[in-house]
Amino acid sequence: MKINDDASIVLCGEAGQGIQTVEALLIRAFKATGYHIFSCKEYMSRVRGGENSTLIRVSSTPVRAFIERVDVLFALSPGAVEHMDGRVKDTLVIADEEFHEEGAISLPIMGEAEKLGGRIFANVVAAGAAANLFGVREETFDEAVRSLFERKGPDIVEADLRAGRKGYELGDELREHLEISIEPQPSVREHVVLNGTEAVGIGCIAGGCRFMSSYPMTPSTPLQVFISENAAEFDMVFEQAEDEIAAINMCLGASYAGARSLVATSGSGFALMEEAVGLAGMIETPVVIYIGQRPGPAVGLPTRTAQEDLNLALYAGPGEFPRAILAPGKLEDTPEIAAHAFNLADRYQIPVFLLSDQYLADLYYDLPAPLIGEEPCYHITRTWEGYRRFEFTADGISPRGIPGYGSGTVRVDSDEHDEEGLITEDLDVRRRMVEKRNLRLEMLRDDALKPEVYGDNSSALICWGSTYWPVREAIESSGADVSMVHFSQVYPLPHDTLELLESFDRTAVVENNYRGQFADLLKLEGFEADARFRRYDGMPFSVEGVAGFIEEVLL
Repeated sequence: MKINDDASIVLCGEAGQGIQTVEALLIRAFKATGYHIFSCKEYMSRVRGGENSTLIRVSSTPVRAFIERVDVLFALSPGAVEHMDGRVKDTLVIADEEFHEEGAISLPIMGEAEKLGGRIFANVVAAGAAANLFGVREETFDEAVRSLFERKGPDIVEADLRAGRKGYELGDELREHLEISIEPQPSVREHVVLNGTEAVGIGCIAGGCRFMSSYPMTPSTPLQVFISENAAEFDMVFEQAEDEIAAINMCLGASYAGARSLVATSGSGFALMEEAVGLAGMIETPVVIYIGQRPGPAVGLPTRTAQEDLNLALYAGPGEFPRAILAPGKLEDTPEIAAHAFNLADRYQIPVFLLSDQYLADLYYDLPAPLIGEEPCYHITRTWEGYRRFEFTADGISPRGIPGYGSGTVRVDSDEHDEEGLITEDLDVRRRMVEKRNLRLEMLRDDALKPEVYGDNSSALICWGSTYWPVREAIESSGADVSMVHFSQVYPLPHDTLELLESFDRTAVVENNYRGQFADLLKLEGFEADARFRRYDGMPFSVEGVAGFIEEVLL
């Protein structure tokens, strides 16, 4: 059996077996070899037990999306093969000899790990065997081990080096069953490897974020970790709040004082923040809200992926006030979009949402270091005697002052208020304030990020957020005469959206939810797609799945 140029490997085992450690090791080693890589994971909501898996694609050309195909499966637990049922077709299955897995190549992974000091080393043994199978030089793998484990001390590093070398010995047998030929690309060694969380975090830092307060909730927690680990270096303050309500209100307080602020959460955590979103709208105070989407309702599937919270972001908070919703889809421009969120919030004095999801947050691939052209642009005014925080202006945007910067008083209130920020029940003032706040919506449309159009065909797949690469790769790999229209800003939409979408003869909207929330939003804009392709089982779209839909519905 031989595989050329593009191979996929899945490592599957129980929670606690270190599957993510194997992922980290292998993507380091593969990238250092010169292979393009992509990885993503699916895992259960438990600390021990269950079945978790990581997919790693290895290729001589760029790969950036989830696929169903499994060329090599390392089964590190007795239930791994059953867990992957339906995807194991023409697959080289490698399992521990203890499992007696029919049709699999048996290796003494657990036994060798025991000899090395315990079953805790089984993951590194398996990683070494996989690296050997994929033609990674042993010195390259050793360097990956050192870089990953050096913080744990020399004894741990040496033990894991021994485990990796034992894996290389076992890998020699695998090469008798499968030949993998992937041409290394020297330029890949100069690439960076990022995941979606890191890409967002880099953009937040570049966008001038100075304060973050959050309460942990998967899959937003990794962004909190990233910001907290980098806070000191970039002069930021990170605060883990006691709950979501406190977290977003801390951000509004920091923003009132002049700091660009970020809060991160997920669906049911954001539900607790809705009153404060309304407060941001009423006091016209900027804040960036990162929502890592996962399947709901309530707790739902905490560790799976979905695009179910578009409506939640769109309609959160009582009353009517402007907002913007951004949904990056590829790592190449995610940092720029995240940085843009802070400028947008600052300029228009509104809440801006960044919608991600478990799939985008956790996936990795290699790419040239992304450039961020957008620099922080601040709109804070030195106040004066007689300064009015909510002054009526032609464009609805009042000069924004902060306490202590100038001689004026900066007064805000969650009740309806007059220009000075004093509570009022004057109904004429109320009418003018509502109009003032909402006047910005048309300007937001003028400034909206344009959708990316890939291809020049009469049919189109319309998508948003993390579906970018599954859709694009499906079009590329199938050779279908279909275009892609991807929205990284889903609200408000640009003025020419209807004209663009009506230029296609046939369209379908692809999204990870049951109702077709973005398709419904487009319908409110006056456009109804011919078809909807939805997935809502907690897994991302696969390249094969989208390609099958194209063939069945659009061609």
